[in-house]
Amino acid sequence: MIGSGLQMNDRIKNTDELEFVIFCIENLAIRLKTDAEHIYTALAESSSFLYDYIVAHYDVLHTQDKEYIINDILEAMDQCGIKV
Repeated sequence: MIGSGLQMNDRIKNTDELEFVIFCIENLAIRLKTDAEHIYTALAESSSFLYDYIVAHYDVLHTQDKEYIINDILEAMDQCGIKV
């Protein structure tokens, strides 16, 4: 995944956030029955949702269980009009 564009930068502050982003992308891909690269493209390259929502809300989201996190992200994506 890191080789395809996802890497730490000034928006992702540490490895914990990077691991969380990867966790979210992989689990969204599983839920939506698509590949992780497609999810990454939709969230980071076609929009700024990855950084503006997932990374920005890391402090709250990472304390929740997987189902809550994925459902919350999907709801936010829908509200932002992000299609995968």
